Amino acid sequence: MNRKELDPDSSPQAAFGARLRSMREARGWTQDELAVRMGYSSTHISSIETGRKLPTLRLARSADVAFGIVGTVETFERQWREIHHGSLLEGFPQYVDFESRAAEIRVYEVGVIPGLLQTPEYARALEHGSVKRGAISVEQAEERVALIAERQAALIRTPPPLVFAVLDESCIRRPMGEPAIMKAQLDRIMEFAEQPNTVLQVAPFAMGARRPFNLPITVLTMADRSLMSYAESAQRGHLERDNRFVLPILTAYHQLQAEAPSQAESMAIIDQLRKDIQ
Repeated sequence: MNRKELDPDSSPQAAFGARLRSMREARGWTQDELAVRMGYSSTHISSIETGRKLPTLRLARSADVAFGIVGTVETFERQWREIHHGSLLEGFPQYVDFESRAAEIRVYEVGVIPGLLQTPEYARALEHGSVKRGAISVEQAEERVALIAERQAALIRTPPPLVFAVLDESCIRRPMGEPAIMKAQLDRIMEFAEQPNTVLQVAPFAMGARRPFNLPITVLTMADRSLMSYAESAQRGHLERDNRFVLPILTAYHQLQAEAPSQAESMAIIDQLRKDIQ
């Protein structure tokens, strides 16, 4: 039997097919057996696994039932929505999958509050701007907001991941939506900082050249202590797993944390800004 190997990082569609095959083989099922469980032909299952056909919502939901993952954060339905709406950068869905299982998450963000800390109202205000520019549809905006909620929900597990967040000062000073939305968002940041598994710092403009990053970056540490980093351009996201490239980024992140004000000093900055919002 000819077996077409897919690079799951090449596209969301390839990731869907590769994951379907991997989960099927992990259970020792043939394509015929999975087809019976899902109500499809084995030829159709083969076409999905090799990327020759796009999955449908019905197929994704059937797969969730067959594998017993309905209602979890790793459903095939969620992957289908990412493919169907096409509003996410290439590479981001793969990153989200690793993020949901990471033991440690280190985030540096510029310009906007990172998704893991956003309130629903802030997220909607942000995506509304994209809708007004014609970059995405209203439906795609709602999908993005829903994905943010799913990502945040994935952090609530035992044991919880350690989350380190360094926000460029532009994140907290850039207004988003009505003043009440921004005030509630700053409240959310302060609540986040009070959690026992989090550390939050603000990198003020005054850091100047001492700030090692000019663009957002995320570093994940998985349960097996393997590392990966994620960064985005305007066109796509890139997930890097080679330690030759990830370790220097991790080192720079530690330097950033050492140079930035402490969490207590950062909370004072945010609290003052919150009080100044009219």
